[in-house]
Amino acid sequence: MYLVKAIVPAALGLSLPQPEPQASRTMQASHAVFLRRHTMTMTTPPSPQPRKRLPIGRQTLSLLLQEGCYYADKSGYAVDLAQTGTYYFLSRPRRFGKSLLLDTFKELFEGNAALFKGLAAENRWDWGKQHPVIRISFGSGVLKTPADLAQRTQAILRTNRERMNLPRPADWPEADTLDNITDQTTATVMREGLKDLYSVLKDMDEHVRFVFITGVSKFSKVSLFSGLNNLKDITLDPRYSALCGYTDNDVDTVFAPELPGLDREEIRRWYNGYNWLGESVYNPFDLLLLFDFREFRPYWFETGTPTFLIKLLAEKKQFTPDIGRIVAAESLLSTFDVDHIP
Repeated sequence: MYLVKAIVPAALGLSLPQPEPQASRTMQASHAVFLRRHTMTMTTPPSPQPRKRLPIGRQTLSLLLQEGCYYADKSGYAVDLAQTGTYYFLSRPRRFGKSLLLDTFKELFEGNAALFKGLAAENRWDWGKQHPVIRISFGSGVLKTPADLAQRTQAILRTNRERMNLPRPADWPEADTLDNITDQTTATVMREGLKDLYSVLKDMDEHVRFVFITGVSKFSKVSLFSGLNNLKDITLDPRYSALCGYTDNDVDTVFAPELPGLDREEIRRWYNGYNWLGESVYNPFDLLLLFDFREFRPYWFETGTPTFLIKLLAEKKQFTPDIGRIVAAESLLSTFDVDHIP
């Protein structure tokens, strides 16, 4: 299995051997750009459940569970995807749980049954089968030249090869597109490198059990993923709207011990503003820091705003108050590319 996480267009995960689309997409910001403090009201009664450790910054399922952290179980979604398809792409914002989701896939395919005791996947997965997992991440650092991406490629492949005790394979080209999005020439070079990588995956189809690519941007499959034309984009699939993020039910059950002393409606109003044509979800980073500091603030915006987005807004002289009123058709989102940014 291959798992790839990229802050660029995508992160990839692989494993070796609906309703009618709506015309618009709602992704309402869960907080204001300005900092607004709010006096919390004591509306939630005390919880009989003991408080646990908040999984702030935790991206590894085994550590999260071993440390007794809160965990909103997404393993059922992972099983659904693994049992119904092979090649997937998912776009979600930064700090939304993509890395933890990829690690969940990894633990499933490696057959680590003990981790899933009591979780949705426990009785739905064949623990007798194990698959080697290759995980590729472009999330750290910015690649500016072909030499940079070649060096990163070698490091990633070497790490996976040594971990699985495999002989040295042929080199794989790869790239970083999003961090170079305002430099069209560099971004195009990186895009072509990623296309080469995805083409390699397609040629290995008989040896691949599962591929999951995820990142923060939804790029055109015609350009970036032309080498992997059997990729299924579930970014706006209503069935998987809650694949990343916390649902209302998660907040009221998993995080029930954290609610006393906080105004439940204010939590919903501040942080439950993300929707991918299905069930609305809370931003995990916002919610966990709220439970930690006990104060309503736009935590995600203060630290997780994509710099490339700010650059584009400034370049296009976009009047930001108008953004909340823009309705974008799904066809428009599907045409996004380094040389065509609507």
